[in-house]
Amino acid sequence: MSTPTIDDLIDSLIDREGGFVNHPADRGGPTRYGITEAVARAHGYAGAMACLPRGDAEAIYKRLYWRRPQFDEVATRAPRIAAELFDTGANMGPGVAATFLQRALTALNRNGSDYRDLVPDGRIGPRTLAALEAFLAVRGASAETVLLRALEALQGERYLRLAEKRPANEAFLYGWLANRVGETLG
Repeated sequence: MSTPTIDDLIDSLIDREGGFVNHPADRGGPTRYGITEAVARAHGYAGAMACLPRGDAEAIYKRLYWRRPQFDEVATRAPRIAAELFDTGANMGPGVAATFLQRALTALNRNGSDYRDLVPDGRIGPRTLAALEAFLAVRGASAETVLLRALEALQGERYLRLAEKRPANEAFLYGWLANRVGETLG
């Protein structure tokens, strides 16, 4: 199986997100292709959300949810991890996804013996990338799978917590767990 490209990841994400949605329980309001109205407006789209062009959504995903959080840099080291971060970031925010990575890498560093602890600041930079490289080198062939499981565990726990804290989110919990946790390309 070949490594999915960002275009493959975006196509898969848009397939899961669907077209125009305006669910009354969704705090994000009207969305199209998973892009909220606030995000679309912040990036220059002024039309009706039901008419947001797919190309605009793709450009937003590449810029805000792939390049800006440096998931493209993660992809050069661990493509499956980058795919997971992209999907999680598109749903929960890139900072949340990056924080999950930093938390998981720190918890897996054997008390700092493999690499230094990371500050979970939600920004991927040289220290996070170096920790990822060290983790992959030290842990070998199964490292990416184990790290992926840790990220999915954090994601699933957050979804449950969101539904517990805000009962209206229960309308989305089944879909989040069915279509988000463990469902990335790669």
